[in-house]
Amino acid sequence: MGKQGRYSPEVRERAVRLVLEQQGDHESQWSAIRSVAEKIGCSAETLRKWVRFAEAQEIPAERERLAEQRRLKELERENRELRQANEILRKAAAFFAQAELDRPRK
Repeated sequence: MGKQGRYSPEVRERAVRLVLEQQGDHESQWSAIRSVAEKIGCSAETLRKWVRFAEAQEIPAERERLAEQRRLKELERENRELRQANEILRKAAAFFAQAELDRPRK
């Protein structure tokens, strides 16, 4: 059977978020971890593991988000080019249709 954690996922998430938010107020991430760990009542090493796990989970999600943004930009550019090509074809068709109407019949 799995080990039952002492802290709920909500507490873990909040603690990690506090560390990341308060990191700039401390001289290092470790000092921020120690500070937050004292406040929530867990060991600094436990909180450090939570932070590392959250960072590891965030990196693939960030890569996926960036890949999605690049793909979206590429599709928007392609869409813009296709609209321009359609506009050119529409104008050319109208031009040649008008030329056909103006041409004398045999």
